[in-house]
Amino acid sequence: MTRTSKSLLERAKHTADRSAWSELSSVYEPLIRKWLSRFAAPPSDQDDLTQEILLVVMRRLPEFQHNDRPGAFRAWLRNITSFCLKDLRKRKRLPTQTHEESGFQDRLAQLADPSSELSRIWNAEHDQFVAAAIMRRIRVDFDEHTWQAFERVALLGQAASEVAQHLNMKRDAVYAAKSRVMARLRQEAQGILNPA
Repeated sequence: MTRTSKSLLERAKHTADRSAWSELSSVYEPLIRKWLSRFAAPPSDQDDLTQEILLVVMRRLPEFQHNDRPGAFRAWLRNITSFCLKDLRKRKRLPTQTHEESGFQDRLAQLADPSSELSRIWNAEHDQFVAAAIMRRIRVDFDEHTWQAFERVALLGQAASEVAQHLNMKRDAVYAAKSRVMARLRQEAQGILNPA
């Protein structure tokens, strides 16, 4: 894991940093696949379409300007995914009059609309997928007590005094552990997730 203070998104913008691109694609591939399934992309097309979406992201990432807008990257990725799904339908030359095609077009329009319920679901799932992927990656950088203290207080909502007693730590050490992990999460999620 790179110890740089730059965010994963910024590191991935530079094509010379293959490890950052690899990390970014490993974070987003499962999310993209889930949405392709949700849009009933044929299984035979899902691998190719996932790669196509990731290639568009890789090719266009240097042009992406975040400007500190909350959710800017996730909206950008949602639009790329929507565009690639629309393009798949065109390439397949499926009839546009069918009920199934009409439903597909409606769902695509909802996905492209930032205020729709489908976009809200995309946003929530995006943040869950990305946070989980980042936590899996950084987990190895913390000792067991530090991670358990963070997990119990920040994720499970347990009281710091209860966690301190269970882990045989001082309450201040529990808060410090939570703070160290949260700082690292914010660093790694900079530009990808909304600040918490």
